[in-house]
Amino acid sequence: MLPSVPSLPRRVAHTLRTSLFVQVAVALVLGIVVGKLWPGFASDLQPLGDGFTRLIKTIISPLVFCVVVVGIAKAGDLKAFGRIGLKALIWFEVASTLALVIGLLAANLVQPGSGMHVDPATLNSAAVDAKTAGGHLPSTTEFIVNALPTSFIGAFAENSLLQVLILACLVGAALLHLGHTKVPRVLPAIEQAQEIIFAIVGFVMRLAPIAVFGAMAVLIGQYGLGVIETYAKLIVLCYVAAALFIALLAVALKALTGLSLWKFLRYIREEMLLALGTASTESVMPRVMQKLRKAGARDDAVGLVLPTGYSFNLDGASLYLSIGTLFIAQAVGVDLSLGQQITVVLVLMLTSKGMAGIPGSAFLALSATAASLGAIPAGAVALLLGVDRIMDSMRVVTNLLGNCVAVFAVSRWEGALDIDKAKKVLGGEVVPEAEEEAAPAAVAEAEEEPAPAAVAEAEEETAPAVLPEAEEEAAPAPVVKEPVVEEPVVKDPVVKEPVAEVS
Repeated sequence: MLPSVPSLPRRVAHTLRTSLFVQVAVALVLGIVVGKLWPGFASDLQPLGDGFTRLIKTIISPLVFCVVVVGIAKAGDLKAFGRIGLKALIWFEVASTLALVIGLLAANLVQPGSGMHVDPATLNSAAVDAKTAGGHLPSTTEFIVNALPTSFIGAFAENSLLQVLILACLVGAALLHLGHTKVPRVLPAIEQAQEIIFAIVGFVMRLAPIAVFGAMAVLIGQYGLGVIETYAKLIVLCYVAAALFIALLAVALKALTGLSLWKFLRYIREEMLLALGTASTESVMPRVMQKLRKAGARDDAVGLVLPTGYSFNLDGASLYLSIGTLFIAQAVGVDLSLGQQITVVLVLMLTSKGMAGIPGSAFLALSATAASLGAIPAGAVALLLGVDRIMDSMRVVTNLLGNCVAVFAVSRWEGALDIDKAKKVLGGEVVPEAEEEAAPAAVAEAEEEPAPAAVAEAEEETAPAVLPEAEEEAAPAPVVKEPVVEEPVVKDPVVKEPVAEVS
């Protein structure tokens, strides 16, 4: 008799209950519908997305600290950690500069702002000040100084990732210097704390569909779908340029590691959809770190490269800023020379590094670039107010993929990537935990097997030491010990158990 096949409604219900990807996709569509039909109600849903982002942010700093400390301590080589950091910075600078150049080439080719003939005097520059909340981008000196912590607790309280990274490097270096003999309980405690944090991540991620629904409803309710028609040329250009950049990332990943970016996208499809819905890469950072570690990247590489990329490797933002600068110039009728466009690249190479975590940072960077050129009116930046939020999806996807590819590339460069494991995990051939857990279990059982035999041999060797009068009474002793000798036979099923799990 053939097994009964579940009905379609049951299969759909089961998928909705078990698949985070499907849950987030449904929430995304519902958010668009609610935002379009009831924009007033949709604007009241802002706390759903904000609350989820707040919960995730509380986890990021302690998670980065634990992963980096454990990675340094287990790698056992502080120089290797320094090399990873240097190679990551080199990769970030090359990738973000490439993104800026691609953006300039695309804007020069398509001319998205030509023919608009906008009068800068008609634009409301006060709206830009409201968007940026009166903030400013830090100078290079300020950026470096602000990366140094003034308090151990303050770095976590302010959620400053660079400060937390520096503290984690110091703690990891101290553990290596002291050794496990002097502080035997510190590293296991940090590892246990890391497992607790990952468990919390699992709890919080169950709220992801609610957050995506609220964030998408607010976006459509506030800006509507009409803004897409108004800025269609600019939007399409940005997304096409991002697709070209991602294609180059795929080529680089394949050439350096032999891994497929498409398979990696399938591997993190849930996190990618969540990042799109919430317009935030921070919301998926803990889960992405966990998946990169399972995919064969070493702990110290993941813990250093990915969080650092959130400040130094904003590829999507670099694309948007270069295209946006030329769009504004073209819209107000300013023709930028080649020298001025090179100045744009140089200025954005600096300003884009201090954007993370600053409200309206894109507008601050654009204003700084316009001021450095002296040819574009500062108020013209307001042209992008209506479309900036629509660009979040492009920036989020490009930034996230750029940082993930950086982790694989730098890990491969440093020899900190298990290629075979990565290919199996991305191909869906194995579950990473099976290989990690089965081997230690088999070793532990193998170590336990000789113990009874050794005990039996020791007891047999002590038998002649018995006094002659007691030799006759002691003679039956080996018969009494026989069950002990036969213990390994009883343990055979236990030894086979991890092998069955692996297969």
